[in-house]
Amino acid sequence: MPGNSQRRGAIRKGNKKGPTVGSGGQRRRGLEGKGPTPKAGDRPNHKAHKTAKAADRQGGGRPGGGGRSGSRKSPASSEVVAGRNSVLEALRAHVPVTTMYVAGRIDSDDRVREAIKTATERAIPILETPRGELDRLTDGAVHQGLALQVPPYEYAHPRDLIDPEAPGIPLVVALDGITDPRNLGAIVRSVAAFGGHGVVVPSRRSAGMTASAWKTSAGAAARVPVAQAANLTRALEDYRKAGFFVIGLDMDGDVELPDLELASEPLVIVVGSEGKGLSRLVSETCDQIVSVPMSSAVESLNAGIAAGVTLYEVARRRRR
Repeated sequence: MPGNSQRRGAIRKGNKKGPTVGSGGQRRRGLEGKGPTPKAGDRPNHKAHKTAKAADRQGGGRPGGGGRSGSRKSPASSEVVAGRNSVLEALRAHVPVTTMYVAGRIDSDDRVREAIKTATERAIPILETPRGELDRLTDGAVHQGLALQVPPYEYAHPRDLIDPEAPGIPLVVALDGITDPRNLGAIVRSVAAFGGHGVVVPSRRSAGMTASAWKTSAGAAARVPVAQAANLTRALEDYRKAGFFVIGLDMDGDVELPDLELASEPLVIVVGSEGKGLSRLVSETCDQIVSVPMSSAVESLNAGIAAGVTLYEVARRRRR
């Protein structure tokens, strides 16, 4: 453009007097409102925005997107197991481990010697680490100079458990809000014992496959896939469309377990949370609500025990 109209400060804005460059202009601009701060998810450089974009790419949780209702990998970060007893129990249970940390000049005992021997035999990297760094890695836990780095569990997708070539009649267990990882591990163990094909957990407000769950499964987690669903109700509807019957366990069931006639059909058994039981939407998705008959002296069963009893009864009826 002709002249010097491109020079900064030479153009006035609106009816305001004075240049926009210089102390006066800067102060006036500083007093002008910039409007409400955008939400975290609307800011391109914010972590929440990037997380939402990643979820969209995986097809999970998009309204009307028609994508899958879960993700193949857990978004959770790796886990640290701290303390000599905990480390040794994890190694004995064959929990997957990427690194073992040992404090420098550690006072060795039988537990430390066995842990180092086991890690060496399995080719697990062993790092000698200053105690201050171990304090940071374990977030201040009582580590006793020993810790393990456990990688994030790689979840299957709920549809991966629909396998026409799998042996036997399809049998899946879905957990509706189970928050105790030991219950999850116990259920995984029961699924393996009674011929089940997998377990489905919600991605939110639910126990995940931590080191504690892996230990409780007594190695069954290495054989039974655990899938993660972004929307459990949608995943159950997908199973129904694939020919499964969905039954929920509740003490106020429509039918008692000994009278269950669907045992020989492809089944999804839904176990409710430890305190609240089945959620409303999940309960409405079930084809039947089944109760386990008990003595009046017992109000309810632990979620892991209820799942084990039901799996046993289904397996017994299928053998018959």
